[in-house]
Amino acid sequence: MWNRTLNALRSISLHPASWCFLFSFLYLIWFSVIAVLGRVWEDSPGNRNKTELGAFALVSEDTKKEVKQSKNLEKGGISRKSDVDLKGIVFVIQSQSNSFHAKRAEQLKQSILKQAANLTQELPRVLLLHQMSKQEGAWTILPLLPHFSVTYSRNSSWIFFCEEETRIQIPELLETLRRYDPSKEWFLGKALHDEESTIIHHYAFSENPTVFKYPDFAAGWALSIPLVNKLTKRLRSESLKSDFTIDLKHEIALYIWDKGDGRPLTSVPEFCTDAVNASCATTFHSFLPLCGHPVKKEDIFFAVKTCKKFHGDRIPIVKQTWAGQASLIEYYSDHAESSIPTVDLGIPNTDRGHCGKTFAILERFLNHSHDKIAWLVIVDDDTLISISRLQHLLSCYDSSEPLFLGERYGYGLGTGGYSYVTGGGGMVFSREAIRRLLASKCRCYSNDAPDDMVLGMCFSGLGIPVTHSPLFHQARPVDYPRDYLSHQIPISFHKHWNIDPVKVYFTWLAPGEEDKARQETQKGFKEEL
Repeated sequence: MWNRTLNALRSISLHPASWCFLFSFLYLIWFSVIAVLGRVWEDSPGNRNKTELGAFALVSEDTKKEVKQSKNLEKGGISRKSDVDLKGIVFVIQSQSNSFHAKRAEQLKQSILKQAANLTQELPRVLLLHQMSKQEGAWTILPLLPHFSVTYSRNSSWIFFCEEETRIQIPELLETLRRYDPSKEWFLGKALHDEESTIIHHYAFSENPTVFKYPDFAAGWALSIPLVNKLTKRLRSESLKSDFTIDLKHEIALYIWDKGDGRPLTSVPEFCTDAVNASCATTFHSFLPLCGHPVKKEDIFFAVKTCKKFHGDRIPIVKQTWAGQASLIEYYSDHAESSIPTVDLGIPNTDRGHCGKTFAILERFLNHSHDKIAWLVIVDDDTLISISRLQHLLSCYDSSEPLFLGERYGYGLGTGGYSYVTGGGGMVFSREAIRRLLASKCRCYSNDAPDDMVLGMCFSGLGIPVTHSPLFHQARPVDYPRDYLSHQIPISFHKHWNIDPVKVYFTWLAPGEEDKARQETQKGFKEEL
């Protein structure tokens, strides 16, 4: 073949330089063909087996398993093992300044330190959120990230956040965090998702609400230091939006996700709310606190805000559900109707806000009647509430302290705004809080101003913080993830829209045998930690 090729080429008349180029080119082609044929021969089944047999014979079965596991972990972005100990974890308890909550947070702190001492490890840093900053918006976490970055980025690997009733098994937590490479950006937690788009999340991801995951704070959640540093850099380059904080866990996840440019939540099965298995690093103590005896019904006054157009449909539902459990209740309207009866406060009805009506209720409670009643609860006429559970909850608070209690929202907290109790879930006031409020000059700027927000602004100015309870709900049960409600004993829900409110009350809030059983399990909660 090669001789025939040369004879054919001699018959061609070419310049000597061209002959050199042509022979070089043909030589390269011939060499490439030989190399390809060699590889084909080596890759034939028989010869491949002969080549590999000796190498694989040197590898034990255990080693092969380790290699496979390592590759699987690497595919998921998880390291086989990282050298994390307790001094590399900063624990942040999402505590509150109220004396009851501060005490519960301190008990959890001591539990963490005791477990660390039992492991004979260097004690970790355990921070109480309410002690870290006097900034109004510290509870929203994000404003504190620069502090975490500056203070802990050199000697720590993780910031682990938890609620005051989160229970932590330190050895299991260490084992869990060691699976994740702390040099990478991680956002870890127990994943929640919306089953349908909801108003409390501004109908985000309406086409498929299940796609976006956010952490259940009750199970604890963690940020690796590299992610804290990245978020800090972003916070320094662009200020936080000064709008509403409604559901913090969802909004933090949105901020970290950053429209797909940031980190999504990584679901960690060992972060639990129920002790479903022995590998749980965290669980959540789900109970209604009982500190002594429940508050007497005669010590709680209920004020229902309504108006003439709702006398016929909403007030009958109030009476059919929870009103019968109240010892003291009045209905405040723009129209006096003796059959209910309603009280006309002389404040014209407004389509929204109702600030004038709310302040008139406060003044009536403090100055004109009910002198010895410790607590005032203001609700809407479409609020559903469990009075027996509220009696339990209030047993843990001192009515001689200024207390403003309910589901906490925020406005403008990124730029120094204020927190407030959202009105639909119910607003609870101690008599002392009302006395201090009315002694100040803080009032509505108009009758239709948003009453809950004005109250929040006023109490903030007085240095009286909102006390948050997640057991109050501004929306309906269907607006919250089932996994989230599963570890709650709810006190209230709000709105009748597209639901049967009577069914919702008797399903979620009505007193029953289950509540009695829960009371029995709560007796020793002070010693549980």
